[in-house]
Amino acid sequence: MRAKVWRPGRAKLWTRIGAGVVVAGAVGLGLVAVPGGAGAAPELPPVSAEDLVASVGKTDPGPFNGTVEVDNALGLPAIPGAPAQLANGTTTARIWSGGGGRGRVSLPSAQGEQTLVSDGTTAWSYDSADRTATEKAVTPGQEHPQAADPTRSATDVIAELRKTSSVSVDGTAEVAGRPAYELVLAPNPSERTLLREVRVAVDAEKRVPLRLTVLANGSSDPAFQVGFRDLAFGPQDPSLFTFTPPPGTTVRDAPEHPQGGRPADAQQPTVVGDGWDTVVVGKVPAQQGRQPGAPDLTRLGTPVSGTWGSGRLITTTVASAIVTDDGRVAAGAVPEQVLTEALAK
Repeated sequence: MRAKVWRPGRAKLWTRIGAGVVVAGAVGLGLVAVPGGAGAAPELPPVSAEDLVASVGKTDPGPFNGTVEVDNALGLPAIPGAPAQLANGTTTARIWSGGGGRGRVSLPSAQGEQTLVSDGTTAWSYDSADRTATEKAVTPGQEHPQAADPTRSATDVIAELRKTSSVSVDGTAEVAGRPAYELVLAPNPSERTLLREVRVAVDAEKRVPLRLTVLANGSSDPAFQVGFRDLAFGPQDPSLFTFTPPPGTTVRDAPEHPQGGRPADAQQPTVVGDGWDTVVVGKVPAQQGRQPGAPDLTRLGTPVSGTWGSGRLITTTVASAIVTDDGRVAAGAVPEQVLTEALAK
């Protein structure tokens, strides 16, 4: 296995991809896309895989808004407080992008709605369930709310996986009413992964990803999907990117953390390997104050042991994780052996 290297971007990418993100306590909107619906594939000029990959992310699509649909078949355990988009089934979210760091995301939940808003200088997070809002200053280079859209997730996946993949163009599709090329990334034979391929539908005109589909070995059905159900490019109402807390809202300042947003005493996760068989190794989140009915992460899965110690193995369709008895967690879209090798480093 390749040497350990810490790269924050890679850790964030595989946090999106691996189901182990829930075990590690890092949850987000995520990954992958809705498969194309029935209907004739659009006729488009031929394009090589190399040219298509090179064009992705090179153009600015400009302002847009759309509905994102998440179709999850990972089989994750129910974890109170985790985003609804990580639970099995289909959920939706609304996304607006105004350019210049301005964005808005609305995430529905069983109790209400979470709203993320950035005007390019200040970011807000509002939860209607408990009527709380968090405010923080935005610094250059930080991800804004629109980073949750499938175009950003898919672009990151292409950049990370292309070096360890065979890449091809497999026809065309229509996504959210727009013609697109189907870009396919399949792991090289040397990669040890639970995934069979990643399919990215690239907008024929804008050359931005519209959907991303992850397929696991041994299954023809997508394991975890997110993509645009509808999408419209063009100027957006500027008022969407400002936020005023509703009356009765408790407003909190976001905690100030050095080292790129991490607490000073926080241990940085370690990334072992690269590409498809990347493993992220970190610490299990503290269990103090666990909500009633929330699962004890140290009791999920099945017991395992080795030269690295002992713990519990948790598996889903596209990822696996080991939570050790001494408080570590290793997660990735890989089989158990790759996790144990990472833990033994």
